[in-house]
Amino acid sequence: MLKYEDISDEHGEFLVRLARQAIEEYVANGRRISPPANTPTLLREKSGVFVTINKLVGGKEELRGCIGYILPVYPLVEATIDAAISAATRDPRFPPISVEELNNIIIEVTILTPPELIDADSPDDYLKKIEIGRDGLIVEYKGQHGTLLPQVPIEYGWDVKTFLEHLCWKAFLPRDCWKWPETKIYKYQGIIFKEVNPRGRVTRMELKHY
Repeated sequence: MLKYEDISDEHGEFLVRLARQAIEEYVANGRRISPPANTPTLLREKSGVFVTINKLVGGKEELRGCIGYILPVYPLVEATIDAAISAATRDPRFPPISVEELNNIIIEVTILTPPELIDADSPDDYLKKIEIGRDGLIVEYKGQHGTLLPQVPIEYGWDVKTFLEHLCWKAFLPRDCWKWPETKIYKYQGIIFKEVNPRGRVTRMELKHY
């Protein structure tokens, strides 16, 4: 089992560089890369992971793709490669990334801890048990589900209630579905690494807690 406390900045940089290599090789040549021989042993353990691609537009970052694995079903190194390629080419919200865009994108990798069901006797419990800047969320209702990463409410300035409403909307459910007794809400944490600019230095992101 992956020990998340053992993930170092070097591991994060390795994954971000790997995600970029996977994207560039697939977009340019249609080839899926394999995990490098020098992959750290820790990164061969199973973990959930998301790869986010942002594009610089007028000096500001705009989302260009984001796909991943919520559950730890694949080795982290394999899941990162697959998520990177999918974020670049299979996000239904965007057209596939072109070769011309590769010099203008920023790569972000979020390693996910296993989801934990939030025990809530009433909707108000969610407002007390979810922390902005710490928790990512998953909503599940009768086979429909969606997730939002822990950095999302920070980027948009949401409080917990707004976070939950957008989570429901992401799953194509009514915004108040988090109040329904049959709805399940899970939380997880993310360890986030990101390029500061295209192909630039990789940093560990520290989110602001509220």
